[in-house]
Amino acid sequence: MFTNGCFDLIHSGHVFLFKEAKKLGDVLIVAVNDDESIEMIKGPSRPIFPLAERLEILEAIEYIDYLVPFPEETPQKVISVLLPDVLVKGEDWKKNEVVGRKEVEEAGGKVVLVTLCKGQSTTTILENIIHSL
Repeated sequence: MFTNGCFDLIHSGHVFLFKEAKKLGDVLIVAVNDDESIEMIKGPSRPIFPLAERLEILEAIEYIDYLVPFPEETPQKVISVLLPDVLVKGEDWKKNEVVGRKEVEEAGGKVVLVTLCKGQSTTTILENIIHSL
């Protein structure tokens, strides 16, 4: 299994994603955007936590077997090399928009969309913090 993301402010929704992904097979690989790629995606105020800290936190999550940092905006190259049997994303993605879907499906794998935990999003958490100041 494989999933990816910025994981800049890790919350229970992320842990749920990892737990559900791990149920789908034996080994879960999580690809993590590096600091520069997060800044390209999210803007100059991000990431909140540098890559080393995010990796340290992610290493403590029992469902994750391997972590792979990557510098690009998307994990396309990582997915093309690994060709996981199962590519897991949150249901906020449309299946046909999931990066790497084509390669995974052509290799006989599948894409699984996991239900989101209501109210659990890094953006929402950050907005709530800002509004509470």
